Amino acid sequence: MIKWAPYAFVRLVLPLMAGILTYLYFGSALPPMLWAVTGLAALFITVQLWAARQPQLGATDAAGLLAIITLYVAGISLTQQATESRAANHLNRFGNRVEFYRAVVDDYTVVRPATYATTVRVSAVRVGGKWQPAVGGIRVSIPRDSSVAAPQYGDVWLVRGAPSISKLPLNPGEFDYRRYLEYHQVYHQHFIHPDQYRLLEVAPPSLWRATAMRAARVLDGVFREYVHEKREYALASALVLGIKDEVDQATKQAYANTGTTHIMAVSGLQVGLLFAAVTWLLGFVPGRRGPWFRLVAALLGLAVIWSYAFVTGLSASVLRAAVMFTFLILGQSVGRRANMFNMLALAAFVLLCYDPYLLCDVGFQLSFLAVLSIVYLQPRIVAWLEPREYFLDRQRPWQPRTVQRLWVATGWLTDKIWQATALSLAAQVATFPLGLYYFHQFPLGFLFSNLVAVPISSGAVYVGLLLLVLKGLVACVGLVSGSLATLLDWVPRGVAYVFEHLIWMFNEYIFWIGRQMPGALISGIHITAAQAWLIVATILAVLVFFAAKRLVWLGVACTLLGLFASSRVWAARQLAPDKQLLVYSIPRRSVLGFWHGASADIVPLDSLPLTETERTYRIVPGSILRDARRVSYYPGWRGAPVPVLVGEPGLTLATWHGVRLAIVSSQLSAARRPTPVEVVVLRRNPRIRAEELAEIFGSAAAVVFDSSCKSWYVARQNSALQAAGFQTYDVTAQGAFVVQPPR
Repeated sequence: MIKWAPYAFVRLVLPLMAGILTYLYFGSALPPMLWAVTGLAALFITVQLWAARQPQLGATDAAGLLAIITLYVAGISLTQQATESRAANHLNRFGNRVEFYRAVVDDYTVVRPATYATTVRVSAVRVGGKWQPAVGGIRVSIPRDSSVAAPQYGDVWLVRGAPSISKLPLNPGEFDYRRYLEYHQVYHQHFIHPDQYRLLEVAPPSLWRATAMRAARVLDGVFREYVHEKREYALASALVLGIKDEVDQATKQAYANTGTTHIMAVSGLQVGLLFAAVTWLLGFVPGRRGPWFRLVAALLGLAVIWSYAFVTGLSASVLRAAVMFTFLILGQSVGRRANMFNMLALAAFVLLCYDPYLLCDVGFQLSFLAVLSIVYLQPRIVAWLEPREYFLDRQRPWQPRTVQRLWVATGWLTDKIWQATALSLAAQVATFPLGLYYFHQFPLGFLFSNLVAVPISSGAVYVGLLLLVLKGLVACVGLVSGSLATLLDWVPRGVAYVFEHLIWMFNEYIFWIGRQMPGALISGIHITAAQAWLIVATILAVLVFFAAKRLVWLGVACTLLGLFASSRVWAARQLAPDKQLLVYSIPRRSVLGFWHGASADIVPLDSLPLTETERTYRIVPGSILRDARRVSYYPGWRGAPVPVLVGEPGLTLATWHGVRLAIVSSQLSAARRPTPVEVVVLRRNPRIRAEELAEIFGSAAAVVFDSSCKSWYVARQNSALQAAGFQTYDVTAQGAFVVQPPR
């Protein structure tokens, strides 16, 4: 039986989360719940007052049950209030009638090879020549050019034109960027040319955040000045400040392959290191047992943690960690031994009340699950072995003092290694299902990489922060005496030398692990949400079995594992006979996919092979979705097993499992004999007329504009083809075109 008394906020946060999830799945069918929350809260207060005067078990239980129901409905209501699209003046209400809109840049700017991307928040729109208030977020992109300044937080723009609704995934299995944006209250996208917008003024929505973001960029300039190698500078800025603009793709992939990506994200690790450093330093202060000391320690700890959150730009991940440690510090300051489960639940409760959509954030889920698992599992895993006692037992009175000290040192070192191993194992237990579900991979070498990478990176964080502090002190001296500041500058430069070499060592170790364990990354794993829940339930059943020592829970775990395996077998059986012909949506490319079960032949119609980015983001997600065992690429049809007949230049005919396909890339010959087909793919804006297509291929054929066709061409041809009786499809706007061959 669970004793809830020590876990008050665990009991409170669970119904709140259930209410949030209910809205996420059934929100459109639910009426406004604010009135229901008000009524239930009033009823709860009444019942609670009655239960306090009638200390009977039934009255207390009734009040507790009513509190759970109230929080459940409150979760629904909070999510409704946080959903901007429900507002009467949301951008969705105006459609394409928007002529101009006024908006403020409300996010960091992401620097891409050809564009700047950021989020703006709309305050007003002009419709029919009249301005009116409006709300809504827009993900905007502008060309990256020497004449175009990068958007800055707080820039207020006047933009001409109407934004478009965010696109759904264009290819099978592709990342649902539209849903991701909606969780951040962004429902529109807009590609803005430089002549479409004008900077009106600078008015940051939050002065605190604007100052924090500027501070983060100033500190990033310190690393840019003192860390000379580009790769080491990029990782230094990511590790200490969370700025990952300069981290190259090869480095990101190396960290992903070794399970150490979390180190590059400024979050609980860095905040925890600061908390540990403050606690360690305070241990040297005399008179530590007085009540005044707890207050001073709490204020100092909060100041350090929130100062770090400030100079890292008040990013969401750091704020989550800062909130958690804030409650821990406050608990210690009042002289109470904090219950970690209750503290985590309290932090989650506060954060979800502030923003219910945090429950959908992958970082939020991974952070809390990892800490929860570490708190519960690490002490139990550590108890499996006692390396320190093992080596201390090897001491003998007749051994030389040096040997005895060696046994002590070996015991201490192995104990620390075992504790780090237990921590890494504990964190992986909880995050394992989410890693499979979100990232479709699992790094088997996470133990080897984290055992060395975490200590080195922790040391690098301390040295990096020391560099920033010393540079700040030198800058302060420079306000009084420039020559003295120049003389003292050798101190931060010496620290920067150590910092850069720690980063270099860290990077080299990660790449070395990747080279030494090339098969340690299991990738291409696809599990559904239901299968992820089955894995979570299996893990929980196993943990309950070890805690309760009752065989029935092992039976439950085996049953759940059997259900998971059965679902995988059933999915594979359903997929085996499935065949699909796809015309992919890949910008400026013409790509066909011939899928049969778990095998595929991908044919880029031009002679250029797909780039790594195109394969990774456009083809691979669909391969993971189908648990593909073989995916082959045949640029320009070379070596493709699909039967092809080339009748004339600019025309390719193919037949695949009963589907006849014509690919037209130039003007058709007037002498072409009629050849009925099911699908006609137009590529590279061919000069054709609807009448000749109908005469040669038949008007029953579906006409598909692939991604190499320009928008003006599609707009011009679409109406003519539809008037001639053709069914048309534009993969650029509508996503990949899928044909199921007859069985």
